[in-house]
Amino acid sequence: MCLFCKIVEKNIPANIELENDDFVAFHDINPKAPIHILAIPKKHVDSFNEVSAETMSGMTTFIQELTKKLGIDKSGYRVITNVGENGGQEVKHLHWHVIGGSKLRWDHLADADPKDFF
Repeated sequence: MCLFCKIVEKNIPANIELENDDFVAFHDINPKAPIHILAIPKKHVDSFNEVSAETMSGMTTFIQELTKKLGIDKSGYRVITNVGENGGQEVKHLHWHVIGGSKLRWDHLADADPKDFF
């Protein structure tokens, strides 16, 4: 059982922000912004590569509800999912980082030279 499945099963504590029958959202333990929430399906899905359209539809509504609850729906936020090792996925359970609460920057890409990637 993966880390996030253990959170779903309440075997590991988490600071839960929002939950329904299909999804749960909790605070990231290593936040990158004033608001950094992880939103996950309760049913285990390894990554975005395996997710169904039905789950994506439900997650869209769930994240929209979450951003309203957090008060960032009007000011702006970022939704990110990492896929695979090169994409930075650390936990093999589909999850979205919902990040906001301040002006977000792209420092890691601002000075990037595309030639460095080839």
